[in-house]
Amino acid sequence: MEYRRMGRSGLQLSLLSLGSWITYHNQVDGRAARELMAAAYDAGINFFDNAEIYAAGRSEEVMGEALKALGWPRLNYVVSTKFYWGLPDPAGRNVNRKDTLNRKYLSQAIDGSLRRLGLDFVDLVYCHRPDPHTPVEETVWAMHDMVQRGKALYWGTSEWSADEIRAAWAVAERHHLHKPVVEQPQYHLFHRRRVEREYARLVQDLGLGMTTWSPLASGLLTGKYRDGVPAGSRGSLENSAFLLKDLTDARKNAAVAALQPVADELGCTLAQLAIAWAARHPHVSSVITGASRPEQLQSNLGALAVLPKLSAAVLARIDEAVGPLAG
Repeated sequence: MEYRRMGRSGLQLSLLSLGSWITYHNQVDGRAARELMAAAYDAGINFFDNAEIYAAGRSEEVMGEALKALGWPRLNYVVSTKFYWGLPDPAGRNVNRKDTLNRKYLSQAIDGSLRRLGLDFVDLVYCHRPDPHTPVEETVWAMHDMVQRGKALYWGTSEWSADEIRAAWAVAERHHLHKPVVEQPQYHLFHRRRVEREYARLVQDLGLGMTTWSPLASGLLTGKYRDGVPAGSRGSLENSAFLLKDLTDARKNAAVAALQPVADELGCTLAQLAIAWAARHPHVSSVITGASRPEQLQSNLGALAVLPKLSAAVLARIDEAVGPLAG
């Protein structure tokens, strides 16, 4: 396993990490999560990504149960969570509970996540989306206080624009507060512009790390959707219906098919090729992968062996196949 520093911070993350979006609680129960996390840990993965909104808090509970059972030394692993969407109130009183980054929500949300995870602190906490209705100063001060009180060690953003990140960073700089040090953007062969263009100057100027998500475009880049939606796949799940349009896009699936000869010549799967492509970016600190079965995890780990094979000529062939559809 290769480890990279998270931007200019001292924290080192495994180049490939394991996330829980959609899978934990929905496809993966406590026993399966424990098995997956143990296999990941044995392979050198030290970063496990989560969020309050995943399975309405149940994902954190599943991960917390697994961490308790595994009993690893706390210094040996990194756990993250994210806040913005909140958890709905059964009584329907959602004011200050949903779609916000105000101080009241953030100060209480972290306590709920720590309780579900069974941890004294999380290593990384992200503002899961920008909040146009809360002054950025309020959010920055709340995140600073979260770190200052030892409930999180580092904070960052997810899917914020470069301008929004700069504004938050400037507030923290002006008031000598803990700054955002990491961004979590989507990044894969069909979704590149934000990481490669919008953030290009930002990561250099501010020293941000990037923990990227969806390297397989929710499974599209595995090639499994070329002939429809397979039973038992992510696209077949009711809570993933919003992904179907992209997963069954005929032009994108044709582009994925055009990548098959490249993967064959490199002796790898399409998934391994796609993950390696995302990991080859020098400013990516960690590529968050997902798995619902141990064999998926082991296959994803094979991407590490593909990285050295991504020559300029290979990258040019990849761009020829999928570049015209990349955004």
